[in-house]
This record gives sequence, C-alpha cells and structure tokens, in this order.
Amino acid sequence: MRIGILAVQGDFREHAAVLRRLGVEPVEVRKPEQLDDIDGLVIPGGESTAITRLIRIYGLEEALRRFERPVFGTCAGMILLDRDHLALADVRVRRNAYGRQVSSFEADIQLPDGGETLRGVFIRAPRVEDVGEDVEVLGELDGEPVLLRDGRYLIASFHPELTGDTRVHELFLEMVREEVMAGGGTL
Repeated sequence: MRIGILAVQGDFREHAAVLRRLGVEPVEVRKPEQLDDIDGLVIPGGESTAITRLIRIYGLEEALRRFERPVFGTCAGMILLDRDHLALADVRVRRNAYGRQVSSFEADIQLPDGGETLRGVFIRAPRVEDVGEDVEVLGELDGEPVLLRDGRYLIASFHPELTGDTRVHELFLEMVREEVMAGGGTL
C-alpha cells in the first residue's frame, strides 16, 4: 500500500512516523504527478492559508480535486477539504474556532459505540459548522462533531498523529484497503 502525505507545510513528519509504526512507508507529495502512484493521501495540519497558497504555487490544487482515492485531512487538512476550499467533503468548518495557539488543549473524544474514548489534541482547531446529510459523525467533543467520514474522505479537527493512539490512522488505512479491493489501487 502506498500512502502519500502532502508535504508542503505542516506536521507531515508526525503523520509519516505513525504510518511507519503501522508498517506503511509513506511518500512525501509535493508535485501533482506524485499523486498518480499512491493509494491514499494524508493532508496534515499546519497553517491552512500557507498550505492553500503552496498547493496553488506547486500546481496541486486541481490535481487534489481530481484525486479519486481516500483522503485523510487533519486540522488544516480538514479546512482544505471543506465546502469553502477544495469542496471535496460535504462539511463547512470555521478556522481557529476553538481559540488561538495559547488556547490549545487535549480532550477525550466520544465515539459512537460508547466504548473507549479517543484522546484528541486541538491546536487552533477548526469547528464543524455544517454537515451534509451523507456525512457520518465518528467522534464528538461536547456534542460537536470532530471526527467525520464523507465517503472516501476522513476528516478530523484534531491531531491524532500527536498521540500514541493509532486508531484513526488504522481506520484510514482500512478505508484505503477497501478502495483498493473494490478495484483501483496497487496494494
């Protein structure tokens, strides 16, 4: 399985470390043609305005819109995927909605099965303002969605790569496996 990580800005190295722990050697993506040979893509957290500017400069904006495999966006990655940016996931988010950098925090995220919670690291995190009817809420913080799935898009307002818990990355890898088995990748 070949997983790319958008590596123009942000915490792509942290996502790479988690993927390596799960037995996947990630590919750093900085050029449109690098999307051709991967089975899934991670868009990491970072500064959404800077990432948006850089993907335009590197010619990645339209290539990302055409990419037809699973995508996992965290924090700034969630912002890029929302309706107001790349318009790939049917959500609308508000940037920095949980506060400035000094207001960053960790919290337990409730999962729909009511089982063990998931620890989330929220750093200038976006808040979900609107969710399309086909979007599945996978995790909530104080009754608000923070982990969602819209078809082949997995999005999180928090940074799962900054904890020791690999469950969100494992879910993404399972989404990629399902997509590959359905007919379209290199697994």
